[in-house]
Amino acid sequence: MDRRPASMTDYTDLLPVAHQAIDLARKTMRTMQPGVLTAKGDREMASEVDYAIEDQVRTFLAQHTPEIGFLREEHGLSGMTDGLVWALDPVDGTVNFVHGSPLCAVSLGLITENCSVLGVIDLPFLGNRYSAAEGSGAHADGRPISVSTTRQISDAVVVLGDYAVGQGAAEKNWARFAVTQQLAANVQRLRMHGSAAIDLAWLATGQVDAVVMLANKPWDTAAGVVIAREAGALTTDRDGSPHSFESSATIAANPSLLSALLDLVGGGHR
Repeated sequence: MDRRPASMTDYTDLLPVAHQAIDLARKTMRTMQPGVLTAKGDREMASEVDYAIEDQVRTFLAQHTPEIGFLREEHGLSGMTDGLVWALDPVDGTVNFVHGSPLCAVSLGLITENCSVLGVIDLPFLGNRYSAAEGSGAHADGRPISVSTTRQISDAVVVLGDYAVGQGAAEKNWARFAVTQQLAANVQRLRMHGSAAIDLAWLATGQVDAVVMLANKPWDTAAGVVIAREAGALTTDRDGSPHSFESSATIAANPSLLSALLDLVGGGHR
């Protein structure tokens, strides 16, 4: 159910530069105050830290991998537009960060052929780092990781992505509310962390069993999808088709749970 590039190129050589870029971002997030907040629409915002990390990481990667394009949340695509593209979410969980919650992350993924092939996620205030390269497994703090072995959906801890805000939010949230109701009646527990990167990283370590995000922005999910996949998760769109960055949603779970999860998510469609 996962879509993988036809050519299994070895991307591990790019992991050190990704880690170095994340080192810079981690230090900035830990030492810089949110500063002035910039409104991005209804209840959406970016902090000065978001912009500072974007500029810092873009400059670093342009120096070390000038042949690779760069997609950033706040300023879009720059550099090369064919082949490989870095996708950065400088502060995944900005609302959490601004409120002093440790549930925020820096997320850097590498995309080719509309699919993730490398990712690094750092949780600066929890002290954890997750990484993976296509075909090389996933790691947390340098140790191999794998998804949970939970077999029954009734025993599963399932994470929901944030509800929609901004234009069209009311209509989008009808679908989210329906899915929430379906899941709440059938799984062990529901959680909402407010960070797609954390959701997918914790799926990879088995701290949660499944993730349901009825949205799919590359900077949110590029790193987490490949980390979860390399840890043994299956990732799909809402209809069960292979996940890509053209998908409308990001549904991920350990292999034992995915079918039952898709039945519940599909059953909540409105």
